[in-house]
Amino acid sequence: MAKFPVINLEKLNGERAATMDLIKDACENWGFFEVLNHGIPYEFMDRVESLTKEHYKKCMEQRFKELVASKALEGLQAEVTDMDWESTFYLRHLPESNMAEIPDLTDEHRKVMKEFALKLEKLAEELLDLFCENLDLEKGYLKKAFYGAKGPTFGTKVSNYPPCPTPDKIKGLRAHTDAGGIILLFQDPQVGGLQLLKDGEWVDVPPLRHSIVINLGDQLEVITNGKYKSVEHRVIAQTDGARMSIASFYNPGSDAVIYPAPALVEKEEEEEKKGLYPKFVFEEYMKLYGVLKFQAKEPRFEAMKAREATA
Repeated sequence: MAKFPVINLEKLNGERAATMDLIKDACENWGFFEVLNHGIPYEFMDRVESLTKEHYKKCMEQRFKELVASKALEGLQAEVTDMDWESTFYLRHLPESNMAEIPDLTDEHRKVMKEFALKLEKLAEELLDLFCENLDLEKGYLKKAFYGAKGPTFGTKVSNYPPCPTPDKIKGLRAHTDAGGIILLFQDPQVGGLQLLKDGEWVDVPPLRHSIVINLGDQLEVITNGKYKSVEHRVIAQTDGARMSIASFYNPGSDAVIYPAPALVEKEEEEEKKGLYPKFVFEEYMKLYGVLKFQAKEPRFEAMKAREATA
């Protein structure tokens, strides 16, 4: 089994061709990779981590214990397939922030998360341009494809996966692909659990201090006409240690129209109208994803194609 791709972005200066090849291979064959020297200061990431873990201990841990008790999730005998062993809350950044509405966050925590979102937004757009370069698309094409009337949608899911006494009976997070564009994950540097499906086998995404894990969502698969793939992944609950996960989703605007980039569609495919991927409004796809998240992505694409045919 090939080694999980870890890419040092600093090497774009000096070893550009080799680094671009690593990014290309990761996008085409993994749908996941980890980046280091990504421009976000490591001391700043340490602050994000400590504030997130403090907030969980102070405000979320007891609620999670109460949820476990109310749902009778302790000492499970049978497998649970309709719930996840996770404690989460969501931050919206674009087109409008909801940061001020989130209860229990200190002023410092709000300020730091706002700054973190700006740094991740910049990194997402830099990576999209690197993808454009590898795909021979004009610079800015992917960013433009994500733009609706109000620009992209950008938000963060802050999760903690507490120790689980029965990890064989319940997943931290059930297997799924991500619906959106590019996902940037700051994960716990010590406690693992994230896995992706590659060639029919579950592969660990290694915890690596100060890295950002990148994965590709369904929209990039559509826009690249399948050259890049969104990949199924899951979180395995652990018996020891709580795992922090801060996943930020840089997605198309709700009214953005998504379709394969014409430059990546073969002529014959275009003439015969037998393209693999549909054309749709992102918001419509998200409504379908809300119902079918934990199922295979292909039926979602087929359902959107059927809608396109009858439109």
